[in-house]
Amino acid sequence: MSVLVGKETKVVFQGITGSAGSFHASQCIAYGTDVVAGCTPNRGGEIFEAKGPSGDTVRVPVFDTVAEAVQKAGANTSCIFVPPLGAADAILEAMDAGCELIVCITEGIPVMDMIRVRRALETSKAKLIGPNCPGIITPGACKIGIMPGHIHKPGRIGVVSKSGTLTYEAVGQLTALGLGQSTCIGIGGDPVAGLDFIDCLKLFNEDPGTDAVIMMGEIGGNAEILAAEWIQKNMKKPVAGFIAGRTAPPGKRMGHAGAIISGGKGTAAEKIAALEKAGVKVAPTPAELGVTLKSLL
Repeated sequence: MSVLVGKETKVVFQGITGSAGSFHASQCIAYGTDVVAGCTPNRGGEIFEAKGPSGDTVRVPVFDTVAEAVQKAGANTSCIFVPPLGAADAILEAMDAGCELIVCITEGIPVMDMIRVRRALETSKAKLIGPNCPGIITPGACKIGIMPGHIHKPGRIGVVSKSGTLTYEAVGQLTALGLGQSTCIGIGGDPVAGLDFIDCLKLFNEDPGTDAVIMMGEIGGNAEILAAEWIQKNMKKPVAGFIAGRTAPPGKRMGHAGAIISGGKGTAAEKIAALEKAGVKVAPTPAELGVTLKSLL
């Protein structure tokens, strides 16, 4: 079992002809992801070629619009590698075309553009992961994004994180300990985004293939506080956690656009206290993510 993506997921890459889009589309195809189409305006009719998991050549048609990719190639999920100023429109195009899941990797999208997207999401059935995120992977079945596929192992631990590199760190440790993952979701650290911790925790809570969850947050905002409240009331499975940015000075943005302590709110200490109160076992350092989770099993 898994959440959101699996063998049945059919992906269109928006921006597949760009340098980043073509590189990561090739990596996803090599992992075994069913990439059925690419989309770049004015490049419709071209063919994108990449090597599949067994070394065979996979030929992916490129369309001018996502709507064509959905209608002609059967795409149900979009992965976006579009530059920041066009990325919000790319998300909206995928929503309009009927994509059920949209994974936006792009970093630096203007906040006002994302507010427009958030408003549209409220009346849409589509789910958005990101922006400014590593994407999502169900090990052995489907990888959509920029994460290194080889460190993942199929299993029963759910992973959700604001930080891409912390996701890889946690996964690497879990795999080394012999603990595979059901699905790993990088939700990104932007202040205005799609799925949040609670959305992902709900999915893992309801997934019979997930036994425990590891969540990694950071300073800034209140997403982790809200997640802690939800965990205390609803979570049936053990949760391990980590909060990045303990030593960050107040008022200074650290890494992600949303990682800033403002008005004394969103500190690491405040979030750790809330998570521990909710029964989450918080790892003291990134090096102890794996063993902290294992201690709960």
